[in-house]
Amino acid sequence: MFSIQKIVLLLVFLLTLFSNACSQTSDDIESELNPELNLDSRLNLILDRKKIICGINGASPGISFEEPNGRYTGLDVDICRALAAALFDDPEAVEYVKLDSTRRFAALIQNQIDVLSRNTTWTLKRDGAVGIAFGPTIFYDSQAVMVRKDGTIRKLSHFQNKSICVEDGTITALNLDDKMQELDILYGKIVLKDTSNTYKPYEDEKCDGVTADRSQLIVRKSQLQNPDDHIILELEEREQISKEPLGPAVADGDSQWFDIVQWVVFALIEAEELGITQANIDQLENSKNPAIRRFLGKEGELGAGLGISNDFAKRVIKHVGNYEEIYDRNLGAKSQFKEPRGLNALWKDGGLLYSPPFR
Repeated sequence: MFSIQKIVLLLVFLLTLFSNACSQTSDDIESELNPELNLDSRLNLILDRKKIICGINGASPGISFEEPNGRYTGLDVDICRALAAALFDDPEAVEYVKLDSTRRFAALIQNQIDVLSRNTTWTLKRDGAVGIAFGPTIFYDSQAVMVRKDGTIRKLSHFQNKSICVEDGTITALNLDDKMQELDILYGKIVLKDTSNTYKPYEDEKCDGVTADRSQLIVRKSQLQNPDDHIILELEEREQISKEPLGPAVADGDSQWFDIVQWVVFALIEAEELGITQANIDQLENSKNPAIRRFLGKEGELGAGLGISNDFAKRVIKHVGNYEEIYDRNLGAKSQFKEPRGLNALWKDGGLLYSPPFR
C-alpha cells in the first residue's frame, strides 16, 4: 500500500512533468525535429563550390537571355541571382548552363545543375514521376498561338487542315493535341527540337502558326524581322489551351535545399507586400514594424532555420529587388514588352502571388 506521503510525492512529480511539457514552445519542438545538417547536402556542395549552377533557357529576352556582353538577364535569371545573393551576398556567384527542353530534367536529376530556372511548367507527372520538386510559381502563364496578321486565322478552328510549329520536349505539343481533339480540328503539327528552330520555320512560312507559352510568344514576336506583321491570338474561353504555372525546380531528395529555394522566392513576394525595395531597404533597418524586422533578420532566427544567414532576405532584396522590381525591368513597365502584371500581381491587387508568413 502507498502511504499518503508517497502518493503526494508521485502527484508532484507528474504535475512537474506535465508543466514542463506544456511550457515547451513550438520553436523548441521544431528545433528538436530539425535534423543534423547532412555533410553531403546540396547546400554544403554549393557553399564549398562558392557558386550556384543554374540551368536556364538563355535565348528568350525578358525570361533568360545572354546579352552581347556575356551578361545574363531575365526573370528566370533573377531567380538564380536571388539565390546567390541569399547564400553568398553576391548575386553574380552563378554559373549558367543553357539547356534545351529535352535535356533540362536529366541535367537536374543527374546533379549537373543545382536548380532549374527555365520557364518550366509545374505538372503532376513532373512533380511525381520525373523526380523533381517545384518551388513557388514565379509566372502564371497560359499557352497561346501566334499567326501572321495578314492571314485569315483568328481562332483555333481556323487551323483546320493547316499546320502549327511547336517545340519538342514540352507539354505544349500535348496540350495542343488535347485541345484540337476536343474541338475536332484536324491539323498538322511540325515538332522542332529547340526554341530557335521553332520560330525560323514559322517566319519562313513553313507553318501557319506557332504555339508556346504566351510569355515566350511575346518575347519571340519582338525578335522577328517584322514584329508588327504578327499577332498573338486572343482565344475565346472554349479555345483556351492550358494553364502554365512556371517556376524553379530542384531534384527530389533534399528538403533543405528545396526549402531555401522556395523561401528565397517567397522573399521576393513578401518584400513587395511589405513595401521593401532596393531603394529603401537600408532606411528600414531601424523600422519598428515586427514583420519588417523579422524579414530583415533583425529579430528571430528564420535564416538559421534554413541553415543560411539570418539576413538572407535582406541580401536578396538589396541585390536583386522585390518581385515587382524584377517583373517591371524584365517584362513589365520598364521593359520593352510592357506586359501588364495580370495574374502575376499580388493577391491583394487581384493577382495570384502570395507568400506564407515570415515568422
